[in-house]
Amino acid sequence: MKQVGIGLRRSFVNDALAAPACVGFWELAPENWIPFPNEYKRKLHALKEHAKLTCHGLSLSIGSPDPLDEKFIQQIKSFLDEYQIDIYSEHLSYCSANGHLYDLLPIPFVEEATDYLAQRVRRVQEIVERPLVLENISYYAAPGQQMSELEFINTVLEKSGAQLLLDVNNVFVNSVNHGYDPYAFIAGLPSERIVYGHIAGHYEEAKDLFIDTHGADVKPEVFNLLRYAYRQHGIFPTVLERDFNIPPLDELCKEAQVIEQIQREVSFD
Repeated sequence: MKQVGIGLRRSFVNDALAAPACVGFWELAPENWIPFPNEYKRKLHALKEHAKLTCHGLSLSIGSPDPLDEKFIQQIKSFLDEYQIDIYSEHLSYCSANGHLYDLLPIPFVEEATDYLAQRVRRVQEIVERPLVLENISYYAAPGQQMSELEFINTVLEKSGAQLLLDVNNVFVNSVNHGYDPYAFIAGLPSERIVYGHIAGHYEEAKDLFIDTHGADVKPEVFNLLRYAYRQHGIFPTVLERDFNIPPLDELCKEAQVIEQIQREVSFD
């Protein structure tokens, strides 16, 4: 099976059904599909007959000061069960505090937060009956920081038993914005925790400010970092994300083929 996926959008689901060989799997945000009628359910069931589905959530808000929304998590579990989805990933961030904030905000890099997160992650895993896969996020401020980003992520994974979704573009963007070596960062992650990866485009606001937009083609520097990540940790399934300025699916498939080519190159190193 191809180890390359594309983020599925309702705008091109019909094209995805017509091009089952484009990728090995499709990643979708369950919040964008659960409320919709049976027409979309039928399409998802048809799609999963040709390629695997994975879920990447948007609103779990694992780091929120609010209690976990266990009714919502039960809805996620039902969705995962219905479509036989094994992988459920979410952002290592929070997006709610006395209501939704409509952004993915960084959790303070402090020891106390790692204990808080570990307890919440374990509860989510109990409900969904699957490991929770956490994604390293892009962030533009680090309030109250007492640990490095790398130390924070590794500690959360170790204490919680969660797995890792390695977003290579987020590492690259953060390395520019916060002045660290992206290669050293990736080398410091635990290979055994990496379930799959993300790659996407970004916007260069200034020399020292890159914005993670998912609205452009992937930069060569990010492809190079992905190549390094494969060499460091082994080849892992990788999703091409595109949320804005979305081109036709055949163009996304061509960009996904670049990932596939890198995987072939590394496999023959």
